[in-house]
Amino acid sequence: MLKARSFHAVMLLLVMLALAACVGSGKSQGFSAPKLPYRTWEIGLITPNYMEVWVESVDVVDQRGFAYERVHGGTSSIQNPPGNRGNPSGWPKRPGAGKSRPMEGIDLPEHIFVRWQSLAEPQTYNARVDVPDWVRHEMIIPRDAYCRFDGKNIQDYRKVITLGLAPGGIVKAWLNGDCSDPMEIGRFEGSIVPEGPSGGAD
Repeated sequence: MLKARSFHAVMLLLVMLALAACVGSGKSQGFSAPKLPYRTWEIGLITPNYMEVWVESVDVVDQRGFAYERVHGGTSSIQNPPGNRGNPSGWPKRPGAGKSRPMEGIDLPEHIFVRWQSLAEPQTYNARVDVPDWVRHEMIIPRDAYCRFDGKNIQDYRKVITLGLAPGGIVKAWLNGDCSDPMEIGRFEGSIVPEGPSGGAD
């Protein structure tokens, strides 16, 4: 009887050690910090003049295939020209980063999903932004850049993906740096969320 108990205890210990090894292996391989030449990349949100939005969620699938939900949201960066005499159509020649948030622990993006309420219509949209290989390549290449605000030349990384959210479910995406000129990634068209704001919860 004692031998049987000892055998079961040894087997239980071996199983627990094996499980611990699997968990440790998963953490070291699956959840290790991404290898980037900077601490983190960012996602920024902007809208055309006067076109306020409420971003319900921004989700990311990184190049490792890991999915991250609700990494950004809320209000966006918006311009209201003096006297409300600005043109609401179109985008600035040099769109900035917008209201940005660092993507801590997330590798470079392969897909970005954004769901937002266009308060100017009103309507709720969901859109998918596919990030091409050239964008991820550009994000890790240092570039010589001139900073207009202080007149200095620096080595800059384009590590901010700016999403411009417009009425009609249109998303315009740019790649931005601290001082580098923005590069257009593409124009994407979202679809109406039939349930409405917050998945019909409101």
